[in-house]
Amino acid sequence: MSQIKIYALQPTIEQFRHQLSHAIHQALVESLNYPIEKKFQRFIALAKEDFIYPNDRSPHYLIIEISMFEGRSIEAKKSLIQSIFTYAEQQCGISPQDIEITIFETPKCNWGIRGQHADQLQLNYQVNV
Repeated sequence: MSQIKIYALQPTIEQFRHQLSHAIHQALVESLNYPIEKKFQRFIALAKEDFIYPNDRSPHYLIIEISMFEGRSIEAKKSLIQSIFTYAEQQCGISPQDIEITIFETPKCNWGIRGQHADQLQLNYQVNV
């Protein structure tokens, strides 16, 4: 399970929502063997006065937060991060300089999904990759 939040200025989200969604999901599918049909993303569009960032970032600066079950290897997580940088640049023209990614991992017992604890779910994909 992965939940994705993408924070950016409103014009950036309006311009790149579809391409960013595809780039991030493609990275998840390829790097974590994540099921293609499992797409959970939230785009959070911010007004300029609500998004303060360093001067060495462009107006396309974005923050990506990924919440997911614990269990992926360091190599898989590094691959995911690098793939997001690569695909966002290829598909949106957003420089890796303008992207910050944080992965938050929690035990399945800390998730409630479809009326049950996630550690009781039967998943159709492997978490330990």
